[in-house]
Amino acid sequence: MNAGNGLLVLMGSGETSPTMVTLHRELVAHLNGDADAVILETPYGFQVNRDDISNRAREYFRRSVGLATVVAPDTRPAAPSIAAPVVGDAAKVRDLVRRADWVFSGPGSPSYALDRWHTLRLGEILRERVERGHGVTVMASAAACTVGFAALPVYEVYKAGHPPAWLNGLDLLGALGLPVAVIPHYDNAEGGTHDTRFCYLGEPRLAALEHELPDESAVLGIDEHTAVIVDLSTSLVRVWGRGVMTIRRRGASTLVPGGTALPLEQLRDLVTGREPAGVPLPRRRADGDGDGGVGATHHAATAGTGGAATLQETVAAAELRFDSAQGARDAGTMAEVAVELESVIAAWSADMEEDQGGEWARTVLHGMIRRLAQAAGRGLSEPERTVGRILVPLLGLRRRLRADGAYDLADEVREALAAGGVRLNDTAEGSEWRWEEETDDHRTGSRSET
Repeated sequence: MNAGNGLLVLMGSGETSPTMVTLHRELVAHLNGDADAVILETPYGFQVNRDDISNRAREYFRRSVGLATVVAPDTRPAAPSIAAPVVGDAAKVRDLVRRADWVFSGPGSPSYALDRWHTLRLGEILRERVERGHGVTVMASAAACTVGFAALPVYEVYKAGHPPAWLNGLDLLGALGLPVAVIPHYDNAEGGTHDTRFCYLGEPRLAALEHELPDESAVLGIDEHTAVIVDLSTSLVRVWGRGVMTIRRRGASTLVPGGTALPLEQLRDLVTGREPAGVPLPRRRADGDGDGGVGATHHAATAGTGGAATLQETVAAAELRFDSAQGARDAGTMAEVAVELESVIAAWSADMEEDQGGEWARTVLHGMIRRLAQAAGRGLSEPERTVGRILVPLLGLRRRLRADGAYDLADEVREALAAGGVRLNDTAEGSEWRWEEETDDHRTGSRSET
C-alpha cells in the first residue's frame, strides 16, 4: 500500500463479528500483496484471558478476512504462552506499528490503553500514521474511545462509579482538524429499563461532560455495528454499517446515516459549528426528538450500509421461526432452526467483545433443545397414549366377534389394524399388539388383551 493512500477507520462495536466481515474485506483489499498486519492487544492487555482474546481475533481475521496477523503485546517481561507470532519489547512494538500496512486495536479499557500508549510512546506512532496517511489503521470500541483529544474512561464511570470526567486522548483526529471526543456504542440499548446510550453513560452524564468541552469541539458518536472511514488521500469521510455517525454540540445532534459520504471539510464545519459551504446537510435534531428520519447527501460510488444481522436480531428471528414450527407440529424445521442457531452462535464466538449477547443466545438455544426434547418425548409415547386407548375397545370387539364365531369380521378388524401399523399376535391368553414404524423400527405395546 502506498504511504499516501491510508485509511483511518473507527468502529462503534462488532469489530470481530459477522456484521463487519464485508467491511474488513474491503479494507484489506486496499493492501498490496502480503501485508504486515498487527493486532495491538493493549486495551485488554491487563485481562487474564488476553491470550484467548488475541487468538480469537487472529482466527477471525484469518478465516473470515484471509488476513494473517501478528500480535503486538502489551509489553511484559516474558513472551505469552499462546502459539502466535508476537513482538516483545517496546522499541520493537513501536517499529512494528510504524511500518505496518494494517493496524487493529479493539475492546478493553480506554484508560488502561491510554496510560500504556503514552508510556510506550505508541500514541505518537499512531498519530504519525494518520499524519503521513500511511496504511490502514482500525480503532474499534475501547480503542476508538482513545482517538479524540478527550477520552471517556468507561470502566471507571460505568463499572466503578467514578464521577464522569474526560481523560487526555491520543488526538489522532486532531491531525485532521477534528477536535472531538469519540464515543462508540453510541446507541447501546443493553440497559433495557435504564439508559445505556453513549457507551453506557446515559444522557445526564453525557450532558454534564459535554459542558466541559471547548466551544469549537464536539462529541463524535458512532453507533454499534457501524464504522466511520476516513480516506486520508481523498479527504472523504464515509459512514458504513447499520447505524449513524452523530456530531453532537451542546445537546443538538446532526445524524449522518450509514451509506453517506461527505467531505472531510464538511465534517470539520459540523464539529466546530461553522456553516458548511454549498453542501446539503443531514437534518438536525435534538436528542429528545423521536423522529428518526434524516436526510443526507449520498455518494453512490462509495456508499456501504452493511446488511448482516446482529446476533440479537438473528436469535429473535430464530425464536419466531421455532415457535411457528412448533405450532405447525413441524419437528424437522424445529430441529433445523436449533442447528442453524448453534452455527450462528459459533460464528459470533470469535467476537472479542464479551457483551454481545452470546450467553443470552446460548440460553435461547438450550430452551429450544428442551422444548424439542419435550415434543420428542410426547411423540415417543404417542402409540400408547392415543392408538393404545383406541385399541382397547377394538380388541374387545374383535374378541367378541371371535367368541361369536364371526371370524371373517374379526379378520377384517385385524387387517384394518395392520394397515394402520398395528400388528396383532393371538395367543392362548389373548391378543398382544405392537406398533410398527414404516422403517420397521418398532416399539412393542406391553398390553395383552384377554
